[in-house]
Amino acid sequence: MVCIAAFIILCLMSVVVGFLSIFRRDIGKRWWKTFKKAWGCVGKRVRLQKCETGFKDDIKNSILSKVIVKKPKLVKPISVGIEVVSVLVVLVTVWSIVEGAKAGLALWSLGTCNVQRPEACSLGAEVCSIDGDSGPKNPIEAVGYWFSDWGEIFSAIPDKFRDWDKETLDFTGLVVKEKPDAKKAIDIFDPGCPICLSSYRAQKESGFFDKYNVTLVPFPIQDAEGTFKYKNSKLIVSYILAADKQGTPEDYSGNHSPAFDIIDRIFMEKAKIEDKTRQSGYKEINYQNMFNDEYSAEEAEEVLISWLKEFGYHHDDRDAIKARAHSQEIEDIINKNNDIVVNNIHAKGIPTMIYDGKKHTGTYKE
Repeated sequence: MVCIAAFIILCLMSVVVGFLSIFRRDIGKRWWKTFKKAWGCVGKRVRLQKCETGFKDDIKNSILSKVIVKKPKLVKPISVGIEVVSVLVVLVTVWSIVEGAKAGLALWSLGTCNVQRPEACSLGAEVCSIDGDSGPKNPIEAVGYWFSDWGEIFSAIPDKFRDWDKETLDFTGLVVKEKPDAKKAIDIFDPGCPICLSSYRAQKESGFFDKYNVTLVPFPIQDAEGTFKYKNSKLIVSYILAADKQGTPEDYSGNHSPAFDIIDRIFMEKAKIEDKTRQSGYKEINYQNMFNDEYSAEEAEEVLISWLKEFGYHHDDRDAIKARAHSQEIEDIINKNNDIVVNNIHAKGIPTMIYDGKKHTGTYKE
């Protein structure tokens, strides 16, 4: 183990030595000679051959030479310590390589280097993550989580080679507008997710909804314990789906549908809040922020019902939408969509889009 550990340390220090050898060539020559000995020894170890170069003894003797003269009694314990440290260096290096490979595979297959906490990975796309549970509580659970992460990675690898245009995904969402000969696209979003807001605005500016036959799938993010990431997301999703099921009222004057208008208003418009400190007498706050931070569940539902009235639904229709929004029918739809997103698409973050035969995660980029 000593020769392997020495080779690892020499590799790590080679950059510094390479820089120093510009000014002191003798340092570079001595280092290169030692490095070749280490590589020769490691090469034999890899081939399961005995290391005959004596490199191990050279390393230990160079460290112990001064100790032998001053404190000979410490030679044996220090020699054992060198062996122990060598084993630790090798184990840490192997573990680092394995963890690096795991993070790289996860980033490639799932779009995040952190399987349990996607938002914690700065290398992946910026997303509102679908987190795992609270994490391991003891070393045994930690081992289980580690292998579970590998399982998720390997199950997601085939997704990189799937032709998503040929996949049948039984989502229940709302179709923005049917266009002849246009390609299909699926857009999975959470109305409370700030990244989804940015993505939606980028889609509108680039004409995404005019280019594709888009099915919008409202998806309230929840963790493994069933807690929703944004407090009013499920309520909003329930009303979007219920309004879509109810159909378009006769008095509707919009371009798409009331269900689409709810999404558009949350992502694009602002609420006017009384503020006497301002000259205008009010301040404007994005509706998404109002639903996430200001409105209680009761207030959020009152706002949604007032929008339904504005969109042309009469009293009986609004009551029907309210009843459906709280029905088992909508609950089943949300659960079914959730199962497809997590277990079929293997999404680890929202927004997730499928178009042009590929899966895309993070803010929409044309």
